[in-house]
Amino acid sequence: MIERLAAGAGLAAVAAAVAVRARALDRSGGVAAFAVGTAIWTAGDWPAALVLFAFFVPSVALSRVGRARKRALVDVGKHGARDARQVLANGGIAAACALAGAFASSPPPAAAFAAAFAGALAAASADTWGTEIGTLAAKAPRSILSGAEIPAGLSGGVTLTGTLAECAGAALVALAAWLLHVAPFGAVLAGGIAGALLDSILGASLQELRWCPVCARTCETDPHVCGTATTLRRGLGWFGNDAVNFAATFGGALAACAIALVTSR
Repeated sequence: MIERLAAGAGLAAVAAAVAVRARALDRSGGVAAFAVGTAIWTAGDWPAALVLFAFFVPSVALSRVGRARKRALVDVGKHGARDARQVLANGGIAAACALAGAFASSPPPAAAFAAAFAGALAAASADTWGTEIGTLAAKAPRSILSGAEIPAGLSGGVTLTGTLAECAGAALVALAAWLLHVAPFGAVLAGGIAGALLDSILGASLQELRWCPVCARTCETDPHVCGTATTLRRGLGWFGNDAVNFAATFGGALAACAIALVTSR
């Protein structure tokens, strides 16, 4: 275990440093990625690390597609390099599940935690793919709850393009988990899609939606990018995008775990 911890820390340090240098992560995000990567490697060795990379590498690549249009959507959350809160919101549940599985006393709980680990990453992947690709869709998104058109980039909106992208993102992680004998494909895929669905529902209901009186437009930040303090219009003031992502990965982990347990009987 000591040797694996040392190897995991070394690999995670290199990966985090590369991500920071590429401006995919800021320094705090690099530290968080180091912690998440070390935990996952230590718990699951190469197979778990490669499942993590199946989420992280395509997500970073997709964030660079259509960057100019995404930067123009100034009313949504964070742009640019991901910080520690974003990294932990997307990878914290997966790391916890991987560690829990490594210390499980018998095979059934270990397999359940492995499915939960992959399901959490599949949910994060689905949400990221849906956001990064769906934002570029030609048609305006519609609220998953009301069906009304909403500005591109605001949470809770769905498009056909974004939904297909979510399924593809979840499928990639599920495929990696299956090929590497980490977890069943179906359970992980279902967990990823369930987590992305939960993300959209929470984004359209409990996530904070704010109003900038100077720009006269809705946003998800306080203050707005113009520097004006915003007022809460809907949702919970403390429940932002990072909290939604954390809840979505938790939901994806639970769904994948439950399906894996039921289908293994």
